[in-house]
Amino acid sequence: MMRTSPLLGFLAALAALWTGAPAAATPNEPPRLVVLGDSLSAGYGIRPEEGWVALLSRRLEQEGYGYRVVNASVSGETSGGGLARLPRVLGTHHPAIVVLELGANDGLRGLPLDELRRNLAMIVSTSQAAHATVLVVGMKIPSNYGAEYTSGFAKSFEEVSMARHTALVPFLLERVAANDANFQSDGLHPVARVQGLLLDAVWPMLKPLLHAGAVAARPAASR
Repeated sequence: MMRTSPLLGFLAALAALWTGAPAAATPNEPPRLVVLGDSLSAGYGIRPEEGWVALLSRRLEQEGYGYRVVNASVSGETSGGGLARLPRVLGTHHPAIVVLELGANDGLRGLPLDELRRNLAMIVSTSQAAHATVLVVGMKIPSNYGAEYTSGFAKSFEEVSMARHTALVPFLLERVAANDANFQSDGLHPVARVQGLLLDAVWPMLKPLLHAGAVAARPAASR
């Protein structure tokens, strides 16, 4: 039996998105912000309402930004997995903004960096083609993976962001990484009490996108 390649499967799903996707949100619905991430955004090991994505939803509401936040994050997700799910996410939610937080699991598994960059770039370009503004969230991995791989991994997010002209958060864990007490027993996932610091790392780069994303989500007749 002939097997379908992941790329062909993605292209087939993408074709379905453009030809058979559900209708976009009506003008009366708030624009949607989708977080496409892994366990760091899914809230692994903590209650869902404690995670930084839930805190983002509350901050947007408190500050008067009319967004509905959709957390499309899955624990253990890779860039390839996110790419495979992307057509359905875009077709279901029609986001004005996509926050792309993937890559950590690729790095921990030693995925070739060319493949990581290719997956991330395809996620960004496909989201942009669907009229979403994209924020790329960077990640770093421990130095025991070797200096060349570690450095190249961190730079991959910057390279994709520059090539696709997106906003960039250099390192999601920048404000918590130096203190082991900020992490659960696995040493990988931040505890509940520091989730606000993850949000604080994202917020300065996300905030300027909020108005533009809301305007882009509006039908042309209402602008």
